[in-house]
Amino acid sequence: MAEPLVEVRDLSVKFDVGRKGFWGSERQYLSAVDHISFSIAPGEVLGLVGESGSGKTTTGRAILRRVPAATGSVHFRGEDITNLDGSALRLLRRHIQAVHQDPYGTLNPRHAVLDIVAEPLLVHGMIDKVEEAREEIQEFLDVVGMPADSLDRYPHAFSGGQLQRIGIARALVLKPEFIIADEPVSALDVSIQAQIVNLMQDLRNELNLTYLFIAHDLSVVRHISDRIAIMYAGQLVEVADRDSVYESPAHPYTQALLSAVPIPDPEIEARRKRVVVEGDVPGLIDPPPGCRFASRCPFAQDRCREESPQLRPIAATHEAACHFVGDIPPLQLATGK
Repeated sequence: MAEPLVEVRDLSVKFDVGRKGFWGSERQYLSAVDHISFSIAPGEVLGLVGESGSGKTTTGRAILRRVPAATGSVHFRGEDITNLDGSALRLLRRHIQAVHQDPYGTLNPRHAVLDIVAEPLLVHGMIDKVEEAREEIQEFLDVVGMPADSLDRYPHAFSGGQLQRIGIARALVLKPEFIIADEPVSALDVSIQAQIVNLMQDLRNELNLTYLFIAHDLSVVRHISDRIAIMYAGQLVEVADRDSVYESPAHPYTQALLSAVPIPDPEIEARRKRVVVEGDVPGLIDPPPGCRFASRCPFAQDRCREESPQLRPIAATHEAACHFVGDIPPLQLATGK
């Protein structure tokens, strides 16, 4: 196998949330990401899926070096980038770019599209004036499907889908190798989501891009991801190739996510088995022992509340963090079959 482009090893991220108690001197820390490991091969798309608060965005920000790692390391092209700073970090960001969730909040409304897309070139000293890059920026806008008259218009003149295309063009202008797409379609209408996902798939094939595609909906990542990692309460609970996740989900949380995805066939939708998850997500300031999902899992046993399961292989390209994978009934009709 090719050497991973990105490798995350035992990564943890903690946030200081203040003192314990009104007069207390002891600091409290929220474990947003807790000892996770994964790798992404060149040209691969890894989908990172989980509900809100699971640590997906924090994982992406840690790779981008926007938040510091408490433990572990991040490697890019074999180099440890965990503690880079200064000019070395600036150079790294030419190779790793992000597409953000809210296109309305990430593009400066006072700047024309030409200025917005050309800004990374200015910041990295690749051009001296914006006008020098007009033709190049026009080419990138053509690639993402924007009309020819977009350059001198302002963000208010575009729809949400068009703004996200502009955001993608801005991420591409430095010709990066790796893009972290953080919920890139969740703020868009359903009719536009497929267009953006298809665009990112086409760009991946044309430009040999590598993606970490973050989402909370398994149906969104199905068509673009090669592998999918499921995250819950700061930990990875299942990592597998796309077909294995959808056809034979092993972890109860993955089954619950899949059972919530609607199927556009009334007869199958009425017959298929549901996995109903009740209860609350455990607190991440002082998480309980054992499996983080135990308080909500319909199959939990005493061992689950006492001993934390580790990711372990259950097939050639399939890992799950569950003590009783073989004893959990398979999810029926999750994919409409």
